[in-house]
Amino acid sequence: MSETTAGVTRNPIIGQRKVGSTGFPMPNIDVKIVDIATGTIEMPIGESGEIIVKGVTVMKGYWKEPEETENAIRDGWLHTGDIGKMDRDGYFYIVGRKKELIITGGFNVYPAEVEEVIYQHPAVLEVGVYGVPDTYRGEAVKAAIVIKKGATSSAEEIQNWCRERLTRYKVPRIIDFRDSLPKTAVGKILRRQLKDEDEDEM
Repeated sequence: MSETTAGVTRNPIIGQRKVGSTGFPMPNIDVKIVDIATGTIEMPIGESGEIIVKGVTVMKGYWKEPEETENAIRDGWLHTGDIGKMDRDGYFYIVGRKKELIITGGFNVYPAEVEEVIYQHPAVLEVGVYGVPDTYRGEAVKAAIVIKKGATSSAEEIQNWCRERLTRYKVPRIIDFRDSLPKTAVGKILRRQLKDEDEDEM
């Protein structure tokens, strides 16, 4: 993050490297996982929450933006907007972005977790998961999917695949098959754009 001016965590040069982990905090950097709702309660080991950072590399604030600074830095801790967790060995993992979190029926759903399961389906080439308004649940989980050339699938098949591998509330209620998905220049799928396109169609 530019707000930290340098790296925050890294994997050890000598020692165990865990797949998917960003490693340990660097020297003179403190990292915690706190609850998403208030940002004040430290989460238990293995539980997901917002990653906050404190240390010598953290910025003093945004230039001429006191309100933004106050929102981002509280009691010396930078609230990153990233959602992550820490394991029992002190390794950190990023699981998503706070802005992309889906809250459905009071439950938190991280798009990356659902996408990981859908990508395991043999017919799926690309997938983007995001939340859409739902009058009963607040938000519903939606998946935009591109099928591999020559393959076939259906919404019911994808949902059944997810039901076998995910908690019920994480299963996408809406499946949208597309020819392509919006991406950044480096190929990252733009969930925000998918969400915006849905809102424009409403």
